[in-house]
Amino acid sequence: MITIFEQEMFSFLPATIIGKISFILYIVNTIIWLIPIVIFSLLKALSPFRLWRKVFSMLLDQMASNWVAVNTQLQKAFTKTEISVTGLDQLSMKEWYIVISNHQTWVDILVLQRVLHNKIPFLKFFLKKELIYVPLLGLAWWALDFPFMKRYSQAFLKKNPHLKGEDLKTTRKACAKFKYKPVSVMNFIEGSRFTDEKHQQQQSPYPRLLKPKAGGIAFVLDAMGEHLNKIVNVTIYYPEGIPSFNDFISGKVNKVDVIIETMAIDKKLKGDYFNDRATKIHFQKWVNQLWQDKQETLIELKEKHN
Repeated sequence: MITIFEQEMFSFLPATIIGKISFILYIVNTIIWLIPIVIFSLLKALSPFRLWRKVFSMLLDQMASNWVAVNTQLQKAFTKTEISVTGLDQLSMKEWYIVISNHQTWVDILVLQRVLHNKIPFLKFFLKKELIYVPLLGLAWWALDFPFMKRYSQAFLKKNPHLKGEDLKTTRKACAKFKYKPVSVMNFIEGSRFTDEKHQQQQSPYPRLLKPKAGGIAFVLDAMGEHLNKIVNVTIYYPEGIPSFNDFISGKVNKVDVIIETMAIDKKLKGDYFNDRATKIHFQKWVNQLWQDKQETLIELKEKHN
């Protein structure tokens, strides 16, 4: 763990000052680590030796981990936010995970990075294949082994039926690197951050959750099924209401509850979701039940704080 500041040493400052200083330091920390990440990403891309590419991958993961560690130290130094977590004892750095969570605010990502840091392999997100061409970041994401996916729309497949299934094959090939390297893949299965407006538009049956989208997580499990063996199911609750990013870095968030449940992946969930109707129905029932249980957890957390 990188330690720069003592805990809460600057939390006495006014929230406005804390927010501005924190934001600047987040930017500085990002630049400090982004520069070597880009340099080593280039070295990895240019290296003809597999062993050296593995070494560069390890170094790059450590740099990204250090970036998260410093962000966490900044949060602890400038704010008094108490994050209560249960379920960390179930986790390991040597397992292959898919991490799912409810999604309410960009703060969720900071919270997840903070509580899961050095508890599971560095969190990675599935990215659209086109994002690999984003200047600098695309190279960094590739070098950090973020899995890139290629998805064809139903309209495209109707016009090009011979390409059916090719997107999964391409993604599976890209994920082959994870066979020997533990990984954690993050997936927000609601597909979007929660807002009252979105909730009303969906007519979601879950009071504080959007409807879960089974297709996204099914694609991840189909593409990486043989490389994932556990699900980390995270529920995040903000007792004072859903905060903004500025609220969080300004020290206006006093309490966050995080419940972590680790479960094995049922073999039935690794079937052909997109072509087998029985598998699809079973998978959707599983996701809906998972979300119903999450809603009940949120209700229990709300009652605890009332």
